[in-house]
Amino acid sequence: MGLLEGKVALITGAARGQGRAQAVTCAREGADVVLLDVGSQTATIHYPMATPADLAETVRLVEEFDRGAIAIQADVRDQAQLDSAVASAIARFGRIDILIANAGVMSQADFWTMTEEQWDDVVGTNLTGVWKSAKAVAPHMIERGSGSIVIISSVNGIEPGRDYAHYVAAKHGVIGLMKNIARELAPYGVRCNSVAPGAIETPMNQHQAAWDMVAGHPGGTQDEAIHYGYHYGALRGTTFLAPSTVADATLFLNSDLATAITGIVIPVEAGHLLLAGYNHDPAR
Repeated sequence: MGLLEGKVALITGAARGQGRAQAVTCAREGADVVLLDVGSQTATIHYPMATPADLAETVRLVEEFDRGAIAIQADVRDQAQLDSAVASAIARFGRIDILIANAGVMSQADFWTMTEEQWDDVVGTNLTGVWKSAKAVAPHMIERGSGSIVIISSVNGIEPGRDYAHYVAAKHGVIGLMKNIARELAPYGVRCNSVAPGAIETPMNQHQAAWDMVAGHPGGTQDEAIHYGYHYGALRGTTFLAPSTVADATLFLNSDLATAITGIVIPVEAGHLLLAGYNHDPAR
């Protein structure tokens, strides 16, 4: 018996990276899954986003555990698409026990040069999209008198970052949103928590702009990023963490091991928040 045996989990941003790890972990632990991803490129995001083929591969990995899977191409910024996905999930599986609000994007710019389109794309997906995802499942969970929502934030929901104020604002915002959802749904027996990942090895961090950011100069390399990762956390021998580390924390929060836990944030960052940080470009 897995920790999620007989449950149904809806996961946004499920095509690859952290979302795929969430899906595989849920399936391994006995859950059927509903996999949502936008599956197309957003103009202001300058790294390749997930494709329908990526989503199909996640379905294949889930089915290796002999669990049911629905793949739905949907944009979390569109309430109608989310509501339709929830209806499809209930029609197929009869219930939704878990929402993992994982969909997220990132771009880089100084806040004073950032365009409104850049701001809107990141905040619209990473914050408003989380609200809309929770809004889509809440009536069903309220009616059933149970459910678990886990919102994927970031250490940047706790501390600032360089050149991505929109991402920081959104990730701070979802922690506040999580607390309010937890407070409002508690009388209905529905829990809501958050996980705050640190440096995770996903496609969002595997491209030139990301390597430049962590290297602190143009022309950064993947090796430099890995080296930086060793300086990022406090735990010995840790650099960029596997997406499964985030999925394991989410699994705990969604399982019966956490039935009395709501309204909290679990950082998954190898002790990064214990440190004073690292200044790439000190002013002298």
